[in-house]
Amino acid sequence: DPPVHLPLYSSCTLKTSILTSIKSEYETLPTINLGELDLTTDEFILDEVDIHIQANLEDDLVKEALKTGVDLRQYSKQVETELQRIEQASIKDYIKESQNIASLHNQITACDSILERMEEMLSGFQSDLSSISSEIQTLQQQSVSMNVRLKNRQAVRSHLSQLVDELVVPSTMISPVTEQEFLEQLHELNNKINFAKELSFRETLACSDIQDIVDRLKIKAVTKIREFILQKIYSFRKPMTNYQIPQNTLLKYRFFYQFLLANERQVAKEIRDEYVGTMSRIYYSYFKSYSGRLMKVQYEEVADKDDLMDLDLAARFFSKPSLKSRNTIFTLGQRGAILSPTELEGPILIPHTAQRGDCRYPYETLFRSQHYALLDNGCREFLFLSDFFMVAGNSALDLFNCIMGKTLSMFLKSMSTYVSDCYDSIAIFLCIHIILRFKAITAKRNIPAMDNRYWEAVLELLWPRFEMILEMNIQSIRDTDPQKLGVLDTRPHYVSINTRYIYSYCICIFFKTYPLHEFLSSPDASLCSLNERAADDSKEVEGFQQLLLARTQEFIEEILSPPFGGMIAFVKESEALMEKGQLDRLKNDEARITQLIRGFSSTWKQSVEALSQDVMRSFNNFKNGTSIIQGALTQLIQYYHGFHKVLSQPTFRSLAVRSELINLHHLMVEVKKHKPNF
Repeated sequence: DPPVHLPLYSSCTLKTSILTSIKSEYETLPTINLGELDLTTDEFILDEVDIHIQANLEDDLVKEALKTGVDLRQYSKQVETELQRIEQASIKDYIKESQNIASLHNQITACDSILERMEEMLSGFQSDLSSISSEIQTLQQQSVSMNVRLKNRQAVRSHLSQLVDELVVPSTMISPVTEQEFLEQLHELNNKINFAKELSFRETLACSDIQDIVDRLKIKAVTKIREFILQKIYSFRKPMTNYQIPQNTLLKYRFFYQFLLANERQVAKEIRDEYVGTMSRIYYSYFKSYSGRLMKVQYEEVADKDDLMDLDLAARFFSKPSLKSRNTIFTLGQRGAILSPTELEGPILIPHTAQRGDCRYPYETLFRSQHYALLDNGCREFLFLSDFFMVAGNSALDLFNCIMGKTLSMFLKSMSTYVSDCYDSIAIFLCIHIILRFKAITAKRNIPAMDNRYWEAVLELLWPRFEMILEMNIQSIRDTDPQKLGVLDTRPHYVSINTRYIYSYCICIFFKTYPLHEFLSSPDASLCSLNERAADDSKEVEGFQQLLLARTQEFIEEILSPPFGGMIAFVKESEALMEKGQLDRLKNDEARITQLIRGFSSTWKQSVEALSQDVMRSFNNFKNGTSIIQGALTQLIQYYHGFHKVLSQPTFRSLAVRSELINLHHLMVEVKKHKPNF
C-alpha cells in the first residue's frame, strides 16, 4: 500500500486530541455502576494514563507517524479495515480447510481417546506393578524364611545323618578274621560301640534300638579275635631255625588287642597271660637248647687250675697234648677281635653248622653269640610288648620280666656253674667287656629291660672270678719253689713274660671298651701304685708316664673340640695356608670369622666352666685332673693367640669385627680363675 500521509501535530496537540477523543468515547458509553471498582469518578487520577501515553510516544512507529504527520484517526480506521480484510480472508481459509480441520479434530479426538485408554492401561500397569512389588517383597520374605529353615534342616540333617550312620548296623558287619575287611569293620564296630555308650549317657531313645545288635556283634568279634590271636600264639611253638621268635607278625593285629582291652578286659587279660606263659616257655626252651649246643663246639681243652705261673712251663706243655686250635693261656692273640663292632654284633653261631665243619671256639665267642641272641631277642620282645600290649615304664618292665625272667635265671645259673670252674682269665675278661659293650648297646637303643637286673648280675659273677684268677696267679708266684723255675739265665723268664702278657691284654681290652677319660683314670691309678712301690726312674714308671702324657694331650684336644672346635679348625687351616702363602683364599670368610669372634666372646666363660666341671667329675680325687685342666686352659690360650695372629694378617686387617676380639692378657687373667682345686 502507498504510504499514508498524516497531518503533522505537535506533542501537546496530539496529547490534547487523544484525551478529548477518550473522553468523548467515554461519555458515549452507558453508565455502569461499578461500585468500588469505578475508576471514572473524580477521585480517579489519570497519572498512570499519562505515563502510558508518554511511553507510547516513545514507540518508534508512533514517532514515525508523528514525524510524517499522519492522521491517527484515519490511520486507525485504515488499520481496522485491514484487520477486517485479513479476518475475512482467514474465515475463508478456515471454511476452505474446514474438512481438514474437522478431520484433524476427529483425529485429535481419536488420539485423545487412545491416550485416555493408554492412560487407563498404564494406570492398571502401575497398579499391577504396585501389587507385584508387594508380592516380590512377600516372596523375598518367604525366601529368607525358607533359607533359614533350609539351613536349620541341613544342620539337623548333618547331625541326624551322622547319628543314623553311627546307629545303622549292616547285616554283614563282621566278616572272617582272615579277610582284610575285618579290620575295617572292627574299627567301624568299635566306633559304633563308643557312640552307643555316649548316647546311653545322654539317654537317647534310639540307642536302645541298636544296643542288642551291637552287643551281639561285639561278642562275635571278641570270639573271633580271641580264637585268631590264640592260634597265632600257639604257632610260635613250632621249631625255629634262626632262634628268633616271630612275634612281630602280631603287630599288624595290634588293634585286635586294643579292641579287646576296651570292650572285654577279661579276654584281653587271657590273651596277655597266654602270650606271657607261652613265650616264657619258648624262650626258656630255645635258649636252653641253644646254650647246650653251643657248649659242644667249645675247645675241648681249656685252662684249668694247673695253668698258673707256679709250675714249670715246659713241663706243663710236655705233659699236655699240643693245643693247636687255641692260643696260649696268657697271650691275647686274635681273641681280642671279638670286641670289634663287626664281630660283636655279627651273626650268631649256628651250632649244627659249626659241628658239621668241625669248628671249635673259645668260651668268649660262645658267650658273645649266646648273649647277642639274648640281647637281640630281648630288645625285640621289649619293643613288641610296649607296642602290642600298650604298656610303658614299670608295667613294661614287669611284663618283660615275666616272660624273660626264667630264661635269664637259667643263663645266670649255667654261667655261675661254668665260671666257678673257669681259669681262663682272658675269656673271663673278654666276657666282662662283651657285657659292657652290650650294656651300652641296649642303652643306645633305649631298652632298659635288662640293664638293672641281668647285665649287673652277670658282671657280679665275672668280676670276682677274674680277680680271683689274678690273685691265684699272684699267689702262685709267691708260693713258687725257686728250684722248680729251672736254670736262671739272662733271658726273660717265662713268669715275667706271662706277667707282661696279662698286663698287655688287660690294657688292650680296657682301652677298646672304656672311654678315653676312664682310660686316663686307670693309668693314673696304676702310676700312683707304681710310684709307691717302684723307683721314679724305673722303666715301668717311665712307660706309664709316657702313655699318660700322650693320652692326656689327646684327651685335651677332645674336650676342647665341642665348645671351641670351630675356632681351632680355623686356626689350623689358616696356619697351614700361611705357610704356603695362600691365606688370601680365606678373604671371603668374613661371615665365618664374625661368627667365631662373637661366639667365643659370648660363650667362652660358660664353656670353660662346663669343661672344668666335666673334668672334675671324670677325675675327682686324681692328680692328673689338675694337670688336665691346666693343660686344656693353656692350650685354649695358645689357640686364641693363634687366632689373634691370623686376624692380624693383611688379609683380615680391614675387618671391623676385629675390634670385638677379647684382649689376650684379659683372657689369661680370667682363665686363671677357673684353675681347679683337687
